Amino acid sequence: MLKPLLKKNDSLARFIIGFFSLIVFCLIVFLNKFKLNLDLGFNVHLFAKFNCFVNLLTSLVLCFALYAVLVVKNYSLHRALMFFALFLSLLFLLSYVAHHLLSNESKFGDIDGDGLLSISELKAIGGLRFAYLFLLITHIFLATLILPFILFTSYAALIGDFDKHKRIAKYTWPLWFYVTITGPIVYYMISPYYR
Repeated sequence: MLKPLLKKNDSLARFIIGFFSLIVFCLIVFLNKFKLNLDLGFNVHLFAKFNCFVNLLTSLVLCFALYAVLVVKNYSLHRALMFFALFLSLLFLLSYVAHHLLSNESKFGDIDGDGLLSISELKAIGGLRFAYLFLLITHIFLATLILPFILFTSYAALIGDFDKHKRIAKYTWPLWFYVTITGPIVYYMISPYYR
């Protein structure tokens, strides 16, 4: 097993994780209420494309990290890969904030780009809209919930409480993976409607 990197302080960890999770949640909610009208000289939807890439890369890193710990039993490699996944998630958050601050809302199926879904547009996309909404809603819901689980799972590993780390990780890893996989699917489904 690995040596702990942090000294155990559960009350401080709960405060920091709770505070950080609340700040991120409020930031995401705030993004829906506020937009910046800036011309950056490039298509701001490049942030969304970058987010897609980062999510796919995070999915791969999570798979390699799982393989490293379960199959190869290389705990140092697992830790390094998980730190990289956390770094990628931070990059994603920054790019996500930039994209939502700078872009207009896009609606799935809005072929003419008027911000409304006409009867003909709804007929054109048919049941695909339900699939998109299901993926989007589950993605958003789990992305909102997963952050404190990721941080508590990481904290347990960093203080060397590997039994607790394993118990939490059984739930954290598949939820985190689902979020990183559904993000690119949602992107590919909505990107044709970006304006």
